[in-house]
Amino acid sequence: MKKPAADRILMFLKMRGEATSLLISAELSITKEGARKHLLNLAEEGFIQPSVKSEGVGRPTTYYTLTEKGLAQFPDTHAEVTVEILKSVKKLLGENALELLITDREKNTHERYEKALSRTKSLEQRLEVLTEVRSKEGYMAEWKKEGEEYFLIENHCPICAAATECQGFCRAELSNFQSLIGKEYRVERVDHIISGGQRCVYKISQ
Repeated sequence: MKKPAADRILMFLKMRGEATSLLISAELSITKEGARKHLLNLAEEGFIQPSVKSEGVGRPTTYYTLTEKGLAQFPDTHAEVTVEILKSVKKLLGENALELLITDREKNTHERYEKALSRTKSLEQRLEVLTEVRSKEGYMAEWKKEGEEYFLIENHCPICAAATECQGFCRAELSNFQSLIGKEYRVERVDHIISGGQRCVYKISQ
């Protein structure tokens, strides 16, 4: 069943970070007037917000981004329970126990991903499999190439609350990506959701 246009717009903005009404109408195959109407309604309901940018000669361009209310439409997975468990582990067993928990999760995740990547040969094949696996886990992942550099992009973090409470999860994920992609490449996080970014972005270069 096809999702309503408003839901598709929210999803598109989540994936892109920001977009104009013209881009939204083209990508979602709806009229410009229809796109503007939906954007106006979503803004009035507090799901999105407009911002005007000057791009050289000509009229300024209006871009739309998700508000906190809009981002809340893509919820964290079992956020409250997860954070409570992490706090209890830290309180009752100490920081070391929490580190052991993260290390064990990192190891299990690495083994699962390594198995999925076992038949890949090129970097692009590895990125294709990684984005597929991560998307199934709720990260809304994609990858792209710009010049000689590759970017692994995660438009949503289903463990954001846990990662905010304990950033060891983010450290472990970066470590896993570096190991799985290979020593011949450098993997660095250049955008980070819990640091205020719209998404998590990993740059891969040689």
